[in-house]
Amino acid sequence: MGKTGVRGTFAALVAAVLCGCGSEPDFVTVDGAMLGTTLHVVADVKGVSRQRLYAAVMELDREAKASMSIYDSTSLVSRLNRNETDSVDRHIAFNLHLADSIGALSDGRYDVTVKPLVEAWGFAGRERVENPNVDSILEFVGREKVRVEGGRLVKDDPRVQLDFNSVAKGYTVDLLAGLVEKYGAENYIVDIGGEVRCRGLNRQGRAWRIGVETPFDGNMSDGEYLQKRIQMTGGGLATSGNYRRFYLDGEGNKVAHTIDPRTGRSALSRLLSVTVAAPTCAEADALGTMFLAMGADDALAAVERMPGVKAYFILAGDGGEYEEYVSPAMEALILK
Repeated sequence: MGKTGVRGTFAALVAAVLCGCGSEPDFVTVDGAMLGTTLHVVADVKGVSRQRLYAAVMELDREAKASMSIYDSTSLVSRLNRNETDSVDRHIAFNLHLADSIGALSDGRYDVTVKPLVEAWGFAGRERVENPNVDSILEFVGREKVRVEGGRLVKDDPRVQLDFNSVAKGYTVDLLAGLVEKYGAENYIVDIGGEVRCRGLNRQGRAWRIGVETPFDGNMSDGEYLQKRIQMTGGGLATSGNYRRFYLDGEGNKVAHTIDPRTGRSALSRLLSVTVAAPTCAEADALGTMFLAMGADDALAAVERMPGVKAYFILAGDGGEYEEYVSPAMEALILK
C-alpha cells in the first residue's frame, strides 16, 4: 500500500477554484511548488503580503520534508528507518497515531510499515527488483511491530521501516491550512498536489469547487479531463488512484504503487479512483489509500459499514465505461 503523495506522487484531484477575472485585495494567491509537487493557495489573510506568506509556506515545506520525506536521506523518518535515532517528533507521532486509527478499519490493508515492499517494487526512490521475495519482506512488515514509548520509537525488528506517503501530504495540507488561519484567513483553499483543505467561500461568495480527474491510465493532464466536480465550504479532500504511478512488468502485468501489506503485492481491482472528504485532509488521504488497497468489493462493503463517510468511487465497468459510486453522505457535495 503506497500513495500518490509526497513520494513523487500524484494528485488525482485538481483544485479547480473558480476565481474571477480581477483580483480583489482581500484575497492573496500563492502558487509554486511544495513537497515536490504543485502548490496553490487562495486565502483572505490579514496584514501579510504575498511574499511574506510564501516565505512562511516555504519554511513549512522544509519542516515537513525534514521530518517525513522518505526521499531525503537526512530526514528524521529516514534516520529512524536506518536506526540512527529513535527520537520521534510531533509530526511522526501524530501520523503513527492516525495510522493506528485508520488501520483498525482496514483489516490489515492500511499499514505505514509497508516501505520495504514499496521499495522492492520500485516506488520509493529505489530501482525495482524483478520478482522480489515478498515473503521474506513480510516478516518485518506490520504496524504491531513498532510503537512509541516515551517519545522514542521502539521496533520489534530493526528492519521495520516507516513510510508516511499515504498521509504526509494530506497532513501537510492541514498544517498549511493552520498557517493561513494563523494569518487571519476565514475563507481559503490550500492545495498541495491536488490534495485540498478549504474553509468558507471563494471570492464570488460560493463554495469552493474541486475537480476529480478521470482515471484512465497515464492521465497526466492536470485537470483537462474531469469526471466530477465537488463543492465544499470546509474540510479536507483527497483522491487516491493507480492510474499514474504504475508500470508493466516483463510479462505485461500492471504493477501499481498501492501495495496490499498482507500479500506484499499490488492492490489492483476494478476500483480505479477513490475520493474522500473528511474533517481533515490527513484523514481523507489515509482513508482514500485504505479504500483503494481494499479493492472494489471490500471497499464498497466498508463504506456500507461507515454511514458517515463521504466517498466517491470510480470503477471500471463493461466495455471501457466507468461506473460511479457516491456514498449517501457524499451526495450533497457532488455538483450535478
